[in-house]
Amino acid sequence: MSALNKAKGFKKSKSGTYLSMAGTAFSALGVAKQIKKARAEQDTLRLIDATVSAVAIVTGLAILYRELKRLGDDDVLLG
Repeated sequence: MSALNKAKGFKKSKSGTYLSMAGTAFSALGVAKQIKKARAEQDTLRLIDATVSAVAIVTGLAILYRELKRLGDDDVLLG
């Protein structure tokens, strides 16, 4: 398998999935700040926006976790 094919398959590998999960989890820090600021300012609309973003992050992590379980031993980079 060429290096280019491995690079294309990285996103569907365990390593790529872990990297995606880390990026998604890191974005949770920004949402936590947004929630804290919205609460301090008593801004209901921003609080709703931040809550929806938090739900999207949780859903994204769940999808990535499911993909990680689905990959199992069929890792693109190993084969």
